[in-house]
Amino acid sequence: MDRKETTKFLSDLLKTDWLFGKYWASEVSIDYGTTDVKRVDFMQFEPAGVVGVSGIEKGIFICYEVKSCKADFKSGFGRNFIGEKNYFVMPMIAYKEVMREIPNGIGVLVPIPQNIGNTNAEIYEEFENPTEIATDTEWKLHAMRRPRLQLRKKAIAELLFCMLRSGS
Repeated sequence: MDRKETTKFLSDLLKTDWLFGKYWASEVSIDYGTTDVKRVDFMQFEPAGVVGVSGIEKGIFICYEVKSCKADFKSGFGRNFIGEKNYFVMPMIAYKEVMREIPNGIGVLVPIPQNIGNTNAEIYEEFENPTEIATDTEWKLHAMRRPRLQLRKKAIAELLFCMLRSGS
């Protein structure tokens, strides 16, 4: 798979496996109309508890940046982690190549075959010998690293508006 196909594969998997049934938007522009505009690949809003006024006001934002390969990771683009939780989404091979360069507190999601369980031994085996993502199999996302909760620097209303404006 080339970079474009890999990015589409990862994005589609994220939408169906991780974001399905949740409040999310793609290609979210932040600080639009300024010289410091940023774009987040996917942004999710997670209300706290029941969706009501207080649940919305206490909600958190989760940002996902899709990286198709090591070169994409090293490009310097798409590190717009402005949510309380933030993830890279990348193939296992890319994760192995850049894992020591990922900032503390940033989570990582990688695709693994659906038939792999969540035991440490099975995940370690997939890490050591990653299945080629071109392989015709069912896939799921697995969190190789969990994110650490961070403080948000943008107002909830502003980020919800940015998600709404993205149109997806």
